Amino acid sequence: MERRSVRQQVSAGGVVIRKSSGRMEILLIKDRFSRWTWPKGHIEPGETPECAALREINEETGLNTLRVETKLGEQQYCFFSGLNRVSKTVYVFLVEAKTGETLKIQPSEISDGAWFSEEDALNVIEYEGSRAILNEGIRKFKDSCY
Repeated sequence: MERRSVRQQVSAGGVVIRKSSGRMEILLIKDRFSRWTWPKGHIEPGETPECAALREINEETGLNTLRVETKLGEQQYCFFSGLNRVSKTVYVFLVEAKTGETLKIQPSEISDGAWFSEEDALNVIEYEGSRAILNEGIRKFKDSCY
């Protein structure tokens, strides 16, 4: 069978970090492939990447009190959807969350979500290139908050 076309997808998401009882906590979600990552999703027409990141974090986790701090980078990768090759770009932002909000995981979007310590988050995150972006987010959060 012959592959047909290359589709472009653009998404946005965030490395969500909060300070709780003097400790840094990092929010990770378990995606539909059962891998720990940060919340992300498609950018809707007319939406900025920053607004898309905040909307997606809210939709997947129920968190409302969020603030984009800075852009951390971009991830680019390809995958196949049926016969079509998809070229995907994900804009990743450092997002600060306020302490005290309860996670309300949307099972239609993700299978799990939890707050991790810095060490645990770095140990469980799986996708290629994600650890480097997470490290950059941790560094920038520490520079601005500690």
